[in-house]
Amino acid sequence: MSRFALFVRLEAKPGQEIAVADFLAGALPLANAESGTVAWFALRFGPSTFGVFDTFADEAGRQAHLGGPIAAALMANAQALLSAPPKIEKVDLLAVKMPG
Repeated sequence: MSRFALFVRLEAKPGQEIAVADFLAGALPLANAESGTVAWFALRFGPSTFGVFDTFADEAGRQAHLGGPIAAALMANAQALLSAPPKIEKVDLLAVKMPG
């Protein structure tokens, strides 16, 4: 069971909403390539509010993701795309239902 997760909230700068949505959608192949990432979700809460929720089997997987290409690309583009730095929260999962 995945017991470790991350929840990241992102607020797009005015006029950058489509760019943030495209960035997140384009990150899916990178997430699929991460062996330690069990599940990865790109989210849209409203016109300019986005998020990422991902799960990991262990802390090593979570740390690898935080040091991986998605996080690096996000931080490299944060100033241009986001109105505030990403809010990254480490989450401990209490119960999970996943297919398979």
